[in-house]
Order: sequence, then C-alpha cells, then structure tokens
Amino acid sequence: MAYNKRFSWETSRRWVRGYQGETVVVDSREPLLVWESAYPVPRYAFPVGDVRGDLLRPAANPPSGPHEGATEFYDLVMDGDVTPNAAYVYPKLPGHIAFEWLSLDRWLEEDEEIFAHPRDPHKRVDAIRSSRHVRIEIGGQIVADTWEPVLVFETGLPTRYYIPPKDVNFDLLVATESHTLCPYKGEASYWSMREPVEGVPNDVAWVYPDPVPAVTQIKDYLSFYNEVVDIIVDGAREKRAGD
Repeated sequence: MAYNKRFSWETSRRWVRGYQGETVVVDSREPLLVWESAYPVPRYAFPVGDVRGDLLRPAANPPSGPHEGATEFYDLVMDGDVTPNAAYVYPKLPGHIAFEWLSLDRWLEEDEEIFAHPRDPHKRVDAIRSSRHVRIEIGGQIVADTWEPVLVFETGLPTRYYIPPKDVNFDLLVATESHTLCPYKGEASYWSMREPVEGVPNDVAWVYPDPVPAVTQIKDYLSFYNEVVDIIVDGAREKRAGD
C-alpha cells in the first residue's frame, strides 16, 4: 500500500549521537524528526554544526530521486574506508544533514541505543500483563496455551499476544537464523514450525531475549503472527489480522 503522508518535520529535544566505530560522527541536541511523503517511519536530520563535516565528501556517484528529490549527497570517509551516499540534504531543509541509518554503526537517543529508525513520538507501545486465556493453534495443533500472557498494544498494529516459554510447546517449533530490529522493542529472533504447515510461512513466531527497558515484560516470551495462526482468547477465536 502506498504511503501518502505529506513531507513534514518537527524539532526533537532528544540528545542523539551516531557512531562509526568509536568515532562520534553526529552529536546533536536539536535534531529534526522528518517524515518523508513515501515512507511511514521518521528519520533524523541534524544541524550541519552537529555533524563531523570533515568526514564527509561530495558523493562520487549520487543517486537520483530518493529523499524528496535530494540532489546533495555525501560519502562518509574514515581511515580510507568509504561509505557511499551516507548522508544527504533535503531540499526543503537547508542547513541540515540526514544520514542513511545503516551508514553508521550505532545510534543513541540520550544514553539508550536505538535500532532500525528513530522512535516516532506519535506512536505508542504498551506491554501489559494479563490473565486472559490465550491459546495459539497452527494447523489444528495447540502450539501455546496460557493464562499469563503479556499483551502488546502498538499504534497501527493488531494486538500481539506474548506467551511465557513455559506455556509453549517447543516440540512443534524450531529456532531459525532470522533476526530483525525494532526501535520500540529491540532485537528479535525467530521460530518456525518444525514440520511445515500449508499456508504458514517460516518465522511465524518471534522472541525478544533482551528487549528495550520500556517493554521488559516480554523478555523471552513468544508471539505469533495474528495474520496466519489461529488465536483463541477467552474461548473466542480472534479474527485474523487482514481478514
């Protein structure tokens, strides 16, 4: 689905730093949060004085078209290593430089590492312990059954049910090598059904072994994609997300 939000920005009061190795490339207390018209999550743009300009060179092969028609791109050059098109300037935000997130090794908001992209101040994530009876079925098999779930309510997403490991039938699951990053929850690892089930993709469940402090309740709990599994809550089968 196309994302049609208008290009917009607002000032953030978070102290943001970006590192390449041990070198601080960005250190800003007045970053802008920027929403591109075709991209649903925010990016940061920094006052030029908050960026190590001595590490940037005009891009050797700048792209054409991305980032709201940006034409001013920079390569990041450190110790002979070049990261092409690591930074750019939005035409509507002169005096500010934005970075491709993965062009730097590590980002901090205040003293907490953030992943994947900046956190959206207009998005909320709540992890709440519950005594609802939640059962997960896949292909007619009961994969999880608990009275002690943690429910995660996240703006724009269906409710996710996180199941304590003691209530998961791991005989039916196998860990995979997949990992993803989420700025609101941390790094997730994944599980697939040990025996394939028609219509159920790999990596159908995930776990956060070391979640960010705001959602520590979900540590080591498994959640499953509502879109492809059957979730029964207090005896009522939930409508699958997307149906």
